[in-house]
Amino acid sequence: MAQLRMILLMGILIFFVSQVSTEIQSKTVSGANRRLMEEVDCDGLCLTRCSLHSRPNVCTRACGTCCVRCKCVPPGTFGNREVCGTCYTDMTTHGNKTKCP
Repeated sequence: MAQLRMILLMGILIFFVSQVSTEIQSKTVSGANRRLMEEVDCDGLCLTRCSLHSRPNVCTRACGTCCVRCKCVPPGTFGNREVCGTCYTDMTTHGNKTKCP
């Protein structure tokens, strides 16, 4: 009975430690400038950004990619791309067109 309790407690402890370490790893940037990154709700921000677009599904998919890479979505439904910096403004498609809406 004591061994069963010990195994159960060890399993719970391992579960919680793995959850905390996964959460920390997802928020850090590797390299020389290791720091915590701000969490961004890409889905919600991109839905707002692409709400008036003529092709909202295409816009939302491109916006989501840009948001994950740059951790930013410009305010409003059009323009203001410079708010997110060069990561957002300089990203292009294979056809050399701007990727981020």
